[in-house]
Amino acid sequence: MDDIVLKLAVIGAAGIAAQWFAWKLQLPAIVLLLAAGFIAGPATGFLDPVADFGAVYRPMVSIAVAIILFEGGLTLNFSEISETSKAVRRIIMYAGPLTWAMAVFAAHHIGGLSWPTAIVLGAILVVTGPTVIMPLLRQAQLDTRPASLLRWEAIVNDPIGALFAVVAFEAMLVYSGLHRADNMVMLVVVGFGLAIGGGWAAARLIVWSFVRGHVPEYLKAPVLLSTVVAVYAATNMVLEEAGLLTVTVMGVVLANSRIASLTDMRRFKETITTLLVSGVFIILTASLSIDDIRSLDWRAALFVASLLFVIRPVAIMLATFGSGATMQERLLTSWIAPRGVVAVAVSGLFGTLLADVGVADAGRMVAFTFAVVVTTIVLHGFTLAPLARFLGLKKASTPGILIVGGSRWSTALAAKLKEAEVPVMLADQNWNHLTEARLASIPVYFGEVLSESAHHAIDPKRFSNLIATGDNDAYNALVCTDFGPELGRSHVFQIGRSDEKARKALNFTLGGRSLTREPVSFLDLRERLLEGWTFQLTRLTDEFGWDDYEASRSDGALILLWIKPSGALVFAAAASNTPGANDRILSFALPKTEARAEAASKTARKAEMTPASRADNSEGKTAS
Repeated sequence: MDDIVLKLAVIGAAGIAAQWFAWKLQLPAIVLLLAAGFIAGPATGFLDPVADFGAVYRPMVSIAVAIILFEGGLTLNFSEISETSKAVRRIIMYAGPLTWAMAVFAAHHIGGLSWPTAIVLGAILVVTGPTVIMPLLRQAQLDTRPASLLRWEAIVNDPIGALFAVVAFEAMLVYSGLHRADNMVMLVVVGFGLAIGGGWAAARLIVWSFVRGHVPEYLKAPVLLSTVVAVYAATNMVLEEAGLLTVTVMGVVLANSRIASLTDMRRFKETITTLLVSGVFIILTASLSIDDIRSLDWRAALFVASLLFVIRPVAIMLATFGSGATMQERLLTSWIAPRGVVAVAVSGLFGTLLADVGVADAGRMVAFTFAVVVTTIVLHGFTLAPLARFLGLKKASTPGILIVGGSRWSTALAAKLKEAEVPVMLADQNWNHLTEARLASIPVYFGEVLSESAHHAIDPKRFSNLIATGDNDAYNALVCTDFGPELGRSHVFQIGRSDEKARKALNFTLGGRSLTREPVSFLDLRERLLEGWTFQLTRLTDEFGWDDYEASRSDGALILLWIKPSGALVFAAAASNTPGANDRILSFALPKTEARAEAASKTARKAEMTPASRADNSEGKTAS
């Protein structure tokens, strides 16, 4: 027992460590997870999942895959693919079967596999792995259209590929005389119907019970998680692996419903999925034996090459012709098709089933699948970002700022940021508040930023920071609270919060950080703007450093942030150090000429007060 606990602890620690190093080093997380699994399994022999976990190994992996697919379904909102829905439909309806057919012939004639093994393997390789695609998209920062193409294909094709494998296996049993054809057709039809109908019904039941208040808030996430496992298991009792389609349909239906607490549940599911993806990838890689690796020869290498460089590009190019997708999007999609957890899990299941019915080379199917998984993860993991950049499908890497709340002050701030070549957008639900910004050609969003449509239209991941600049402190805090989990709590700022005690009390749970070291209200900023204060951008040099800048700036100047030579933004209120050479400091202050004039005016007024007049004033005060 202690040995199993230790191994589970190592799996968890290694998975999270791989994710952290991937984030820190800007590497594909899946590659590091693959390496961790290989070291724990084939390289050292420390982990042997089949022997260690016994009968619970396969059900454990299956349930984890079901939860991962459900969470992926929760990210599929139909409004997201309004422009690419035709391309998505064609990829799923045409590219999948084309890939299956061509992969079958390649596996038999090039890979040397028997027809039964080749047919099942071709079906399995239709999948393109959301467990791999999602982390890659998170790091690659693609534009919305190509990202939605890859995400929708990966999530929808995973259960479809698994069901293709089921159909292929049942067809092989019918051909061998082990099953009757009419029973197979009935089983597949009922299974598909139950999978789609059961997923839809389960989702509608969840919506009804949550909206009507039949489930308390603290039980919603546990109820959702247990429902996913239950419907997956129930559907699998009718048709093997049909449960994957059920949970995917359930996730998509919920994603397109109006449930107020869905955002919180989605974040909980994302956390669970990150843990599951990390653990499952390590476990599945560790289950690969040295004999499986040695069974791969030059024919296996040629098969993998044909799949990557011929089959996938041909299938995608034919399926997306005239779909409205650009040539750049089609080229990117035709190359990026990493396989992941589902492919490995399903190949292990059907490899065992084929071996049980006497197929001699059934064991090689697992090795072939792993070869495809490893090759696609490494190649696609390291080439997605460079290829997207080459094709012009990558978002701007320069950190941007989303400013919520239109006013003269926020418009002036946005204009200065634009002048500094910092990506910026100004959002407000009052059209008149955006007039000056539109005249200055500043990107704007007209509407409520807290709405679901705004999150699709704005795409918060385009911006690394948010500043709430409205005249209502409570609304500013609400905006920062809503965007905090997406951008990070340390990247959402707001003006106001003059009450220091209240600001500290709310800082960790509600709202964002104060934009300035000393909180300044909306009215104070507006008054200073009317008095002639402006936004100023000052570059530090080796000769003109931070101390010189502090000595030269006008009294009361507000330093907001500074821009590093790399384009990174450092907000003054959250900074732990001072700007350095070549940093550009953005401040809000009275121009030096006006500051000097104001100082001179104050000096003149003091000088006008002669000793006699001061004596008269003092006598008057004494008499009174």
